[in-house]
Amino acid sequence: MDGSSTDDQSTTTETTSTVAAPVTTPPLIGSGGSMVVDMEGGLEAESRKLPSSRFKGVVPQPNGRWGAQIYEKHQRVWLGTFNEEHEAAKAYDTAVQRFRGRDAVTNFKPLPADTEEAGLEASFLNSHSKAEIVDMLRKHTYNDELQQSKRSCNLNKTPCTNGFRSGQQLVNAREQLFEKTVTPSDVGKLNRLVIPKQHAEKHFPLQSESTSKGVLLHFEDIGMKVWRFRYSYWNSSQSYVLTKGWSRFVKEKNLKAGDIVSFQRSTGSDKQLYIDWKTKNGSGSSNIQEQVQPVHMFRLFGVNISSGGVESSCNGGLFDNVSD
Repeated sequence: MDGSSTDDQSTTTETTSTVAAPVTTPPLIGSGGSMVVDMEGGLEAESRKLPSSRFKGVVPQPNGRWGAQIYEKHQRVWLGTFNEEHEAAKAYDTAVQRFRGRDAVTNFKPLPADTEEAGLEASFLNSHSKAEIVDMLRKHTYNDELQQSKRSCNLNKTPCTNGFRSGQQLVNAREQLFEKTVTPSDVGKLNRLVIPKQHAEKHFPLQSESTSKGVLLHFEDIGMKVWRFRYSYWNSSQSYVLTKGWSRFVKEKNLKAGDIVSFQRSTGSDKQLYIDWKTKNGSGSSNIQEQVQPVHMFRLFGVNISSGGVESSCNGGLFDNVSD
């Protein structure tokens, strides 16, 4: 355990004798591996007026919701705000196992250490920094990321029957949904991709209560990297758009106007969504549906001649023997 045993107690149990002392805002671990301050003014002062939580690391909020927090080296790390008290308690349990190990005291009894589920989650926690775990908890994406990691692990140890393996990657059978040729505004500073209405309503229908706020859609690329985009309907332009997270995708894939973005869905029960892309002239395409063409090779004057060009076979000054 880190620090005193009172570090993670609800702030309602703290005395107010030091209220008059100068208040310094502690840094808060957040995304990007840096320390980010949680600017919720008066949070702890307000919570002192509310009933304490029965869970460790959980503080009530004036609006009826519940906050989760943990202390790292006597500095408060804010884990986010949750609708239900038990959700905040679970967020604390996740954080405390990453910060202090599996033997840390938690609100809920953890899975037995010798089970596969526990092993997969422990591996997932250890493969991410504290800042990354906190970021997932605050954005409420931890469970989705964990399930995606478990699914990837299971795929990698499952014999390939419905797909094919390319290098170390397993590609599941999937159905093509649609393609979109990106426009200058799609890859510009607006940070949004407009989804054609007919495809949006067919493949990504929004519930009426989610139309304004939008939802998070999770896509996996060919490298098995998960991309999260905010998907919503803009009344002002009467269009369906992918927003938050899109500019990062554009930057990493170096998308230009005229390039093609493709969307697919797994034919399995998980209905996993996939995103793919290729340049407008077809070069540098990462499209998983492209077929690898056979290469014909023959030998001429100690040099391998293929249908795609010339390849030197000199190895240490000696030519390899190639049978006709």
